[in-house]
Amino acid sequence: MCQLLGMNCNTPTDIGFSFAGFRQRGGLTDHHEDGFGIAFFERTESGHIGLRQFHDDKPSHLSPVADLVNNYPIRAMNVIAHIRKATTGGHGLANIHPFVREVWGEQWAFAHNGQMTDSFMRRTQRLMDNGNAEHYAPVGTTDSELAFCYLLNRLKSTFKTRPTDEALFAFLTAQCRYLSANGLFNCLISNGSWQLAYAGSLLFYLTRKAPFGEAKLSDGEMTVNFSDITTEHDKVTILVTIPLTDNEKWQQLAVDECVVFQDGEVAFRDAPSKKTYLSVEEGIALARQVGASV
Repeated sequence: MCQLLGMNCNTPTDIGFSFAGFRQRGGLTDHHEDGFGIAFFERTESGHIGLRQFHDDKPSHLSPVADLVNNYPIRAMNVIAHIRKATTGGHGLANIHPFVREVWGEQWAFAHNGQMTDSFMRRTQRLMDNGNAEHYAPVGTTDSELAFCYLLNRLKSTFKTRPTDEALFAFLTAQCRYLSANGLFNCLISNGSWQLAYAGSLLFYLTRKAPFGEAKLSDGEMTVNFSDITTEHDKVTILVTIPLTDNEKWQQLAVDECVVFQDGEVAFRDAPSKKTYLSVEEGIALARQVGASV
Protein backbone atom coordinates (compact mmCIF):
# COMPACT_ATOMS: atom_id res chain seq x y z
CA MET A 1 0.00 0.00 0.00
CA CYS A 2 1.44 3.36 -1.01
CA GLN A 3 1.56 6.17 1.53
CA LEU A 4 0.10 9.67 1.57
CA LEU A 5 1.28 12.96 3.06
CA GLY A 6 -0.66 16.22 3.06
CA MET A 7 -0.47 19.68 4.60
CA ASN A 8 -3.08 22.43 4.95
CA CYS A 9 -2.34 25.67 6.79
CA ASN A 10 -3.42 29.27 7.33
CA THR A 11 -0.09 30.80 6.35
CA PRO A 12 2.57 29.75 3.83
CA THR A 13 4.54 26.95 5.49
CA ASP A 14 7.53 24.76 4.66
CA ILE A 15 6.74 21.01 4.82
CA GLY A 16 10.44 20.11 4.98
CA PHE A 17 10.39 18.54 8.46
CA SER A 18 7.51 16.18 7.67
CA PHE A 19 8.83 15.38 4.21
CA ALA A 20 12.28 14.57 5.62
CA GLY A 21 10.73 11.72 7.59
CA PHE A 22 8.17 10.71 4.99
CA ARG A 23 10.73 10.27 2.20
CA GLN A 24 12.68 7.71 4.27
CA ARG A 25 9.74 5.34 3.86
CA GLY A 26 10.50 5.25 0.15
CA GLY A 27 13.05 2.45 0.39
CA LEU A 28 14.84 2.97 3.70
CA THR A 29 12.46 2.54 6.66
CA ASP A 30 9.79 1.01 4.41
CA HIS A 31 9.76 -0.48 0.92
CA HIS A 32 7.74 1.98 -1.21
CA GLU A 33 10.52 2.21 -3.81
CA ASP A 34 8.67 2.92 -7.07
CA GLY A 35 8.90 6.69 -7.07
CA PHE A 36 7.43 9.70 -5.35
CA GLY A 37 5.64 12.92 -6.20
CA ILE A 38 4.78 16.13 -4.40
CA ALA A 39 2.57 19.09 -5.34
CA PHE A 40 2.80 22.52 -3.71
CA PHE A 41 -0.01 25.07 -3.92
CA GLU A 42 1.52 28.51 -3.45
CA ARG A 43 -0.36 31.81 -3.08
CA THR A 44 1.03 34.79 -4.96
CA GLU A 45 1.06 38.38 -3.71
CA SER A 46 -2.00 39.04 -5.89
CA GLY A 47 -3.88 36.23 -4.15
CA HIS A 48 -3.78 33.76 -7.04
CA ILE A 49 -2.85 30.13 -6.39
CA GLY A 50 -0.06 28.53 -8.38
CA LEU A 51 0.99 24.89 -8.48
CA ARG A 52 4.54 23.56 -8.39
CA GLN A 53 5.16 19.80 -8.86
CA PHE A 54 8.07 17.39 -8.54
CA HIS A 55 8.01 13.73 -9.62
CA ASP A 56 10.69 11.06 -9.72
CA ASP A 57 10.53 7.34 -10.46
CA LYS A 58 13.50 6.69 -8.15
CA PRO A 59 13.09 5.66 -4.49
CA SER A 60 12.44 8.85 -2.54
CA HIS A 61 15.07 8.18 0.13
CA LEU A 62 17.75 8.17 -2.62
CA SER A 63 16.21 10.67 -5.03
CA PRO A 64 18.12 13.84 -5.96
CA VAL A 65 14.69 15.37 -6.64
CA ALA A 66 13.68 14.64 -3.05
CA ASP A 67 16.99 16.19 -1.95
CA LEU A 68 16.00 19.31 -3.87
CA VAL A 69 12.62 19.43 -2.14
CA ASN A 70 14.30 19.22 1.28
CA ASN A 71 17.05 21.72 0.43
CA TYR A 72 14.82 24.27 -1.33
CA PRO A 73 12.19 25.32 1.23
CA ILE A 74 8.87 26.04 -0.47
CA ARG A 75 6.31 27.84 1.65
CA ALA A 76 2.91 26.59 0.53
CA MET A 77 -0.71 26.69 1.69
CA ASN A 78 -1.49 23.12 0.66
CA VAL A 79 0.78 20.19 -0.16
CA ILE A 80 0.05 16.63 -1.31
CA ALA A 81 2.84 14.02 -1.50
CA HIS A 82 2.86 10.30 -2.30
CA ILE A 83 5.38 7.47 -2.20
CA ARG A 84 4.58 4.53 -4.45
CA LYS A 85 4.80 0.78 -4.29
CA ALA A 86 3.53 -0.31 -7.69
CA THR A 87 0.65 -2.76 -8.02
CA THR A 88 -1.61 -1.72 -10.89
CA GLY A 89 0.37 0.11 -13.56
CA GLY A 90 4.03 -0.21 -14.39
CA HIS A 91 7.05 1.65 -13.13
CA GLY A 92 7.43 5.10 -14.68
CA LEU A 93 6.73 8.80 -14.37
CA ALA A 94 3.26 8.60 -15.95
CA ASN A 95 2.09 6.55 -12.97
CA ILE A 96 3.52 8.76 -10.21
CA HIS A 97 1.04 10.59 -7.96
CA PRO A 98 -0.20 13.24 -7.35
CA PHE A 99 -2.28 13.46 -10.51
CA VAL A 100 -3.49 16.92 -11.52
CA ARG A 101 -6.46 18.06 -13.63
CA GLU A 102 -8.14 21.39 -14.33
CA VAL A 103 -11.61 21.75 -12.79
CA TRP A 104 -13.61 24.97 -13.32
CA GLY A 105 -10.43 26.95 -13.85
CA GLU A 106 -8.73 25.45 -10.78
CA GLN A 107 -5.95 22.87 -10.62
CA TRP A 108 -6.95 19.87 -8.52
CA ALA A 109 -4.30 17.48 -7.19
CA PHE A 110 -5.15 13.92 -6.13
CA ALA A 111 -3.23 11.08 -4.52
CA HIS A 112 -4.55 7.64 -3.54
CA ASN A 113 -3.44 4.55 -1.77
CA GLY A 114 -5.17 1.21 -1.81
CA GLN A 115 -6.42 -0.96 -4.67
CA MET A 116 -9.50 -0.67 -6.87
CA THR A 117 -11.25 -3.89 -7.86
CA ASP A 118 -10.81 -5.43 -11.30
CA SER A 119 -14.56 -5.15 -11.88
CA PHE A 120 -14.50 -1.40 -11.16
CA MET A 121 -11.61 -0.86 -13.56
CA ARG A 122 -13.29 -2.87 -16.33
CA ARG A 123 -16.59 -1.06 -15.82
CA THR A 124 -14.94 2.36 -15.82
CA GLN A 125 -12.88 1.53 -18.89
CA ARG A 126 -16.06 0.49 -20.74
CA LEU A 127 -17.66 3.83 -19.87
CA MET A 128 -14.66 5.62 -21.32
CA ASP A 129 -14.62 3.44 -24.43
CA ASN A 130 -18.33 4.14 -24.98
CA GLY A 131 -17.85 7.91 -24.78
CA ASN A 132 -19.45 8.33 -21.37
CA ALA A 133 -16.38 9.93 -19.81
CA GLU A 134 -15.79 12.86 -22.12
CA HIS A 135 -14.06 15.28 -19.74
CA TYR A 136 -11.10 13.37 -18.27
CA ALA A 137 -9.03 10.36 -19.26
CA PRO A 138 -5.96 8.76 -17.64
CA VAL A 139 -2.50 9.36 -19.01
CA GLY A 140 -0.91 6.43 -17.16
CA THR A 141 -2.11 2.94 -16.33
CA THR A 142 -2.85 3.03 -12.58
CA ASP A 143 -6.14 2.22 -10.93
CA SER A 144 -5.62 5.42 -8.92
CA GLU A 145 -5.64 7.79 -11.90
CA LEU A 146 -8.60 5.89 -13.36
CA ALA A 147 -10.50 6.44 -10.10
CA PHE A 148 -9.61 10.16 -10.12
CA CYS A 149 -10.85 10.57 -13.68
CA TYR A 150 -14.01 8.64 -12.82
CA LEU A 151 -14.69 10.98 -9.89
CA LEU A 152 -14.12 14.12 -11.97
CA ASN A 153 -16.22 12.87 -14.88
CA ARG A 154 -19.06 12.22 -12.45
CA LEU A 155 -18.53 15.70 -11.00
CA LYS A 156 -18.69 17.43 -14.39
CA SER A 157 -21.72 15.41 -15.54
CA THR A 158 -23.58 16.25 -12.33
CA PHE A 159 -22.78 19.97 -12.09
CA LYS A 160 -22.61 22.17 -15.16
CA THR A 161 -21.16 25.04 -13.08
CA ARG A 162 -19.34 25.04 -9.77
CA PRO A 163 -21.77 24.19 -6.93
CA THR A 164 -21.73 25.63 -3.44
CA ASP A 165 -19.03 24.36 -1.11
CA GLU A 166 -21.63 22.39 0.85
CA ALA A 167 -22.98 20.67 -2.26
CA LEU A 168 -19.47 20.03 -3.58
CA PHE A 169 -18.22 18.43 -0.40
CA ALA A 170 -21.37 16.32 -0.02
CA PHE A 171 -20.90 15.08 -3.59
CA LEU A 172 -17.19 14.32 -3.08
CA THR A 173 -17.95 12.45 0.14
CA ALA A 174 -20.56 10.31 -1.62
CA GLN A 175 -18.21 9.57 -4.51
CA CYS A 176 -15.33 8.66 -2.20
CA ARG A 177 -17.61 6.25 -0.37
CA TYR A 178 -18.67 4.73 -3.68
CA LEU A 179 -15.04 4.27 -4.68
CA SER A 180 -14.29 2.79 -1.26
CA ALA A 181 -17.09 0.27 -1.81
CA ASN A 182 -15.30 -0.75 -5.02
CA GLY A 183 -11.86 -1.31 -3.57
CA LEU A 184 -9.52 -0.05 -0.89
CA PHE A 185 -9.59 3.72 -1.17
CA ASN A 186 -7.77 6.37 0.86
CA CYS A 187 -7.19 9.73 -0.79
CA LEU A 188 -6.17 13.37 -0.54
CA ILE A 189 -7.59 16.02 -2.90
CA SER A 190 -6.80 19.74 -2.97
CA ASN A 191 -7.59 22.73 -5.16
CA GLY A 192 -5.09 24.90 -3.26
CA SER A 193 -7.71 26.51 -1.00
CA TRP A 194 -8.96 23.40 0.79
CA GLN A 195 -7.80 19.83 1.23
CA LEU A 196 -10.10 16.83 1.41
CA ALA A 197 -9.03 13.66 3.21
CA TYR A 198 -10.97 10.41 2.91
CA ALA A 199 -10.12 7.30 4.93
CA GLY A 200 -11.09 3.90 3.62
CA SER A 201 -8.70 2.30 6.11
CA LEU A 202 -5.76 4.29 7.55
CA LEU A 203 -5.34 8.06 7.68
CA PHE A 204 -4.14 10.24 10.56
CA TYR A 205 -3.85 13.98 11.10
CA LEU A 206 -2.25 16.40 13.51
CA THR A 207 -2.93 20.13 13.88
CA ARG A 208 -0.05 22.19 15.24
CA LYS A 209 -0.99 25.52 16.76
CA ALA A 210 -0.01 27.64 19.76
CA PRO A 211 1.39 26.73 22.18
CA PHE A 212 3.87 24.93 19.92
CA GLY A 213 6.24 22.27 21.17
CA GLU A 214 8.91 19.84 20.09
CA ALA A 215 8.41 17.12 17.48
CA LYS A 216 10.66 14.12 16.81
CA LEU A 217 10.51 12.09 13.61
CA SER A 218 9.81 8.36 13.85
CA ASP A 219 11.81 7.68 10.66
CA GLY A 220 14.94 9.63 11.53
CA GLU A 221 16.91 11.50 14.15
CA MET A 222 15.51 14.93 13.31
CA THR A 223 13.86 17.00 16.06
CA VAL A 224 12.30 20.46 15.73
CA ASN A 225 10.94 22.85 18.34
CA PHE A 226 8.19 24.60 16.43
CA SER A 227 7.98 27.40 18.98
CA ASP A 228 11.29 28.62 17.53
CA ILE A 229 10.04 28.92 13.94
CA THR A 230 6.33 29.79 14.18
CA THR A 231 4.08 32.60 15.35
CA GLU A 232 1.18 32.31 17.76
CA HIS A 233 -1.25 32.72 14.85
CA ASP A 234 0.00 29.76 12.78
CA LYS A 235 -2.18 26.69 12.29
CA VAL A 236 -0.75 23.77 10.33
CA THR A 237 -2.49 20.43 9.78
CA ILE A 238 -0.42 17.44 8.63
CA LEU A 239 -2.11 14.33 7.19
CA VAL A 240 -0.35 11.01 6.73
CA THR A 241 -1.06 7.31 6.29
CA ILE A 242 0.96 6.35 9.39
CA PRO A 243 2.03 8.97 12.00
CA LEU A 244 5.38 10.62 11.35
CA THR A 245 6.32 11.53 14.92
CA ASP A 246 6.32 9.48 18.09
CA ASN A 247 5.97 12.25 20.69
CA GLU A 248 2.80 13.98 19.44
CA LYS A 249 -0.88 13.05 19.68
CA TRP A 250 -2.22 12.16 16.25
CA GLN A 251 -5.94 11.88 15.52
CA GLN A 252 -7.24 9.08 13.34
CA LEU A 253 -10.00 9.35 10.76
CA ALA A 254 -12.64 6.66 11.12
CA VAL A 255 -13.21 4.22 8.28
CA ASP A 256 -15.37 6.01 5.65
CA GLU A 257 -14.86 9.40 7.29
CA CYS A 258 -14.38 12.42 5.03
CA VAL A 259 -12.87 15.67 6.34
CA VAL A 260 -12.12 18.94 4.56
CA PHE A 261 -9.47 21.24 5.99
CA GLN A 262 -9.16 24.94 5.26
CA ASP A 263 -6.72 27.39 6.86
CA GLY A 264 -5.39 24.57 9.05
CA GLU A 265 -8.77 23.74 10.60
CA VAL A 266 -11.66 21.35 9.95
CA ALA A 267 -14.15 23.08 7.66
CA PHE A 268 -16.36 20.08 6.88
CA ARG A 269 -16.64 16.62 8.39
CA ASP A 270 -18.85 13.65 7.53
CA ALA A 271 -18.38 10.50 9.61
CA PRO A 272 -20.45 7.32 9.85
CA SER A 273 -22.78 7.17 12.85
CA LYS A 274 -20.94 4.07 14.04
CA LYS A 275 -17.23 4.81 13.85
CA THR A 276 -14.67 2.09 13.20
CA TYR A 277 -10.92 2.54 13.61
CA LEU A 278 -8.31 0.13 12.31
CA SER A 279 -4.94 -0.36 13.94
CA VAL A 280 -1.92 0.09 11.68
CA GLU A 281 -1.48 -3.69 11.72
CA GLU A 282 -5.12 -4.22 10.72
CA GLY A 283 -4.81 -1.66 7.94
CA ILE A 284 -1.74 -3.41 6.53
CA ALA A 285 -3.50 -6.78 6.76
CA LEU A 286 -6.49 -5.35 4.86
CA ALA A 287 -4.18 -4.02 2.14
CA ARG A 288 -2.63 -7.50 1.76
CA GLN A 289 -6.08 -9.02 1.58
CA VAL A 290 -7.10 -6.91 -1.43
CA GLY A 291 -3.76 -7.33 -3.18
CA ALA A 292 -2.20 -3.93 -2.50
CA SER A 293 1.54 -3.76 -1.95
CA VAL A 294 2.54 -3.32 1.69
